[in-house]
Amino acid sequence: MAILFPLFGIFTSFILLYYLSSLNRSNIFLALFFLCCNLVVMVYYGLHFTKDLFWEGVSFVHWLPLSYLLGPLLFYYVKTTLADHSKLEKWDWLHLLPAAFIVINCLPFTTLPFDQKAQIAHETVNVTENYTLDFNFVSFEFILYSRSIHLLVYSLFALIYFYSRSKSILIKYNQLPSNHRIISRWFYLLCWIQIVIAINSIGHMSTLYGVQFSVLGIPSTIIFSQKYYFEICGGGFFLQNIFLFLFPKILYGNVSYTIEKGKDNIIEEFKSILPKKQKETITVQDIERIIQDYLDTLPFIQKEFSLSQMSFDLKIPERFLSNYFNKELEITFSDWRKNLRIDHVCKLIEDGEAKNLTIEAIATNAGFASRSKFIDAFKERKGVTPSAFIKSVKTVEA
Repeated sequence: MAILFPLFGIFTSFILLYYLSSLNRSNIFLALFFLCCNLVVMVYYGLHFTKDLFWEGVSFVHWLPLSYLLGPLLFYYVKTTLADHSKLEKWDWLHLLPAAFIVINCLPFTTLPFDQKAQIAHETVNVTENYTLDFNFVSFEFILYSRSIHLLVYSLFALIYFYSRSKSILIKYNQLPSNHRIISRWFYLLCWIQIVIAINSIGHMSTLYGVQFSVLGIPSTIIFSQKYYFEICGGGFFLQNIFLFLFPKILYGNVSYTIEKGKDNIIEEFKSILPKKQKETITVQDIERIIQDYLDTLPFIQKEFSLSQMSFDLKIPERFLSNYFNKELEITFSDWRKNLRIDHVCKLIEDGEAKNLTIEAIATNAGFASRSKFIDAFKERKGVTPSAFIKSVKTVEA
């Protein structure tokens, strides 16, 4: 029955990753964070509860790098939710170095024949409880301690980052985003769960390695016993899966952390209308103006650009946009997007900005899924192939 808990969490992770990542890209990191958390729980289960030699061999050591991904993924999620854009900077990838280091460090064990690994795992976990293995650089004991400290540091760092970012926004705009309360509750809840899990893990490892101490007069051997260790860690990861469903705006990816700057702001315009159920008062001219401003950012050159993405970005219901395209423009969204991409490509070619690009590169940069689809769409729109169009432009220039 216990195995159903992490399986439920993994299912939730794929919901976030598959269906909602295009609506809110920070959900990618939230989904990966949840996936790693639940895989860690499955590893604990396979190692300590199955009593099966095969699953003990599979679960032992191989998954240690996952523990060093929890902190960075949590921080990535917080950062991309608060940032003006959802892209990571180059230096952000440095957060993954500890996980890469652990992969390299554990190679002497992970490269052993599986039967040998399974036997070592069984002896270590169920017989000797002596976690001493030959690694490249650091000991098993160091890894077991440092992974919990690593998660604790990142959880505190994420809380500090959120607090400082919120404070700077308040100073800059003299107000906080409308979604500040719900996002802050979710972040604080998520981070504190990790802090409790990390502290519990550190206490358990200290007790396991013979460090005796008391908390409020209660011996550490009782507080951080193996029984409580698994109940708190497994229960914490399971509860965060449940808590996610108590925050539907987070789950469905339709909450953002942006400041409403007044009536000139797209979001403010529609937020002031939608709650009062005055949606039908939005004029075609309003939609055209808002869409035109939106198109200046070239969203259509992204491969994942869709009607849902556009609806999320503009905070306009999909049916409004669909009616606008079908009734006012008398064109489907798909054809409208395709025309925008073709016109964008033509402008690049005419301005000489596509001079050194291949047809495939031009297609990719314009958001087309493949070279063939680009050529077909271009020929349908312009009556000639992209190559012929490029030659005609060169002829005119000559």
